[in-house]
Amino acid sequence: MNIMLAVNGVCRFLSPPFFRWMAWRHSSSKLFVGGLSYDTNEPVLKEVFEQHGELIEVKVICDHKSGRSKGYGFVHFISEDSASKALAEMDGQVLDGRNIRIQYANKK
Repeated sequence: MNIMLAVNGVCRFLSPPFFRWMAWRHSSSKLFVGGLSYDTNEPVLKEVFEQHGELIEVKVICDHKSGRSKGYGFVHFISEDSASKALAEMDGQVLDGRNIRIQYANKK
């Protein structure tokens, strides 16, 4: 999938890696997901959230020593609209027996 962008009257086609980089810069396409069960892994999170739009990345944060989930993760969508839809529909829902909390991710 290539995206066309007009800058200063010049149309350019953006390759998928560049488009993913542009999407990464906008934190409103990246969601923080808290309250995860320690059993929830990245494939489970991906399966649940990809129903709301195309994903760039799904990450469950784990303890470096034990490898156990810390109970939160991030879901990064290509579009802000998909992230907004997922936030509205998934916040407070039950996943693996836990109510998950979703908000826009903050950039460090």
